Amino acid sequence: MSATRIDGKAVAARVLDQVRDRAAAFTAAKGRPPGLAVVLVGEDPASQVYVRNKGREADAAGFRSEQHTLPLSTSQAELLAIVARLNADPGIDGILVQLPLPKGIDTETVLLAIDPAKDVDGFHPINVGLLGTGAADKALVPCTPAGSVILVESVLGPSLAGKHAVVVGRSNIVGKPVAQLLLQRDATVTIAHSRTADLPAICRMADVLVAAVGRPEMIRGDWVKPGAVVIDVGINRIAAPEKGEGKTRLVGDVATEEAAVHAAAITPVPGGVGPMTIALLMANTVAAAHLREGLPRPHFGA
Repeated sequence: MSATRIDGKAVAARVLDQVRDRAAAFTAAKGRPPGLAVVLVGEDPASQVYVRNKGREADAAGFRSEQHTLPLSTSQAELLAIVARLNADPGIDGILVQLPLPKGIDTETVLLAIDPAKDVDGFHPINVGLLGTGAADKALVPCTPAGSVILVESVLGPSLAGKHAVVVGRSNIVGKPVAQLLLQRDATVTIAHSRTADLPAICRMADVLVAAVGRPEMIRGDWVKPGAVVIDVGINRIAAPEKGEGKTRLVGDVATEEAAVHAAAITPVPGGVGPMTIALLMANTVAAAHLREGLPRPHFGA
């Protein structure tokens, strides 16, 4: 048996089609498009690529799209002033401050300054609290966890009743929110991590295994229950001497080829969870626009 590869690009494209349709309907109803502002401080090459891709998708979705690129010398006070201005702009529904921020700027202070109703990254404590208390319909949910769960739904459908999900990783960005989302779909959820006793045995219990631990190929094939759905959130760059001296390649947190022998379906790296993150950022922007205008929240799925 070899697992079906879950095509994140194809699922993301379907979500983006839904985003464009709902953004057009919103624009027709309210006389303005959804608005997304992305703030980048400094010249980190990876961040520049991410921000460029986000801007391209926002334009394609018909949004009002703003990019604020600030020099590395920007002070925390200057950055907070821009966030305050965007908070007050009625035409901006989503604010994303690209991380990591330069040394000398306190990330938590900046993220707390973003209006929770415009926090399309889903990192503000108010959105975290809404998700944690089961009020996901009122929350802006972090994009990578939300995208990961849509990929699960693309295989198993919207209800996970009777399924045991194991999440390996307990970060605030992925592990904890993805566990909350799986719980809300009626899965039985175990959160495991690097200090879990007999981690392989815990993983073998999983009908749905989400790997978000940040260690290249840590989860081996014989950790995977036959027939499981495996969502690999990890993106790790490792040496690839077979490609030539100094060359690298991307791998996930799961040893994909080993795991594919046991799993029913698995996300590849790259091309699995990654494309979903930007698609869900666009979906969050449309959702934020609807919530801010008192309209019913649109839903997005596989």
